[in-house]
Amino acid sequence: MAQSDTVTRILDTAEVLFAERGFAETSLRTITSKARVNLAAVNYHFGSKKALIQAVFARYLDPFTQRFHTALDELEAHHAGKVIPLDELLETMATTVLAVPAERNSLQVFMRLLGLAYSQAQGHLRRYIQRDYGDVFTRFTELVRQATPELPDAERFWRLHFMLGTVIFTLSGLEALRDIAEQDYHEQVSVKDLVRRLRPVVVAAMNAPLPDQMQNEGFHKDFHAHPDPQ
Repeated sequence: MAQSDTVTRILDTAEVLFAERGFAETSLRTITSKARVNLAAVNYHFGSKKALIQAVFARYLDPFTQRFHTALDELEAHHAGKVIPLDELLETMATTVLAVPAERNSLQVFMRLLGLAYSQAQGHLRRYIQRDYGDVFTRFTELVRQATPELPDAERFWRLHFMLGTVIFTLSGLEALRDIAEQDYHEQVSVKDLVRRLRPVVVAAMNAPLPDQMQNEGFHKDFHAHPDPQ
């Protein structure tokens, strides 16, 4: 078996098992058994389970980061220094997220891995993603900040994560949702249809009014800073 074929087989097997079972629940022996390679091959090519997990993510995040930077470059050039509208930023992110796994027919696997990165990620994975891919996410967050100046930073943080959670949950369960839509509503739903329906929901969530408590806090701060002259 050629070296590249061995690496590909290990990565293909590992990403599916990680997506199905989680990181902690998937042993290297399970991966080697499914991939039909020996444990020495994993140790030789990757060195450790941590490195294997990172390599699985790199197959998606390397092309995603490159594409996303290019897409954001094009958006910034098009708007020529003006604030980019929120809906365009979200549309660009969604298009880029869908493009990478589409090349490998593995959208659900990619979404489940992203979900695991939030829910199960050990410290090493968070540090790895921040170190190697943090620049593009920081850039996107800054553009979102410019598009939503009325939001406090903490509120924007929560809304972005609520939005990502919605997208990841929906796309990771795509087949189940398609089955429900077909059986209960007689609809044939494509990924593009789903994104078209998701877009106004996430845009509305990002643009929703601030919670009453935060608005009241803002009122009290303004009142004390500028009391009624009477």
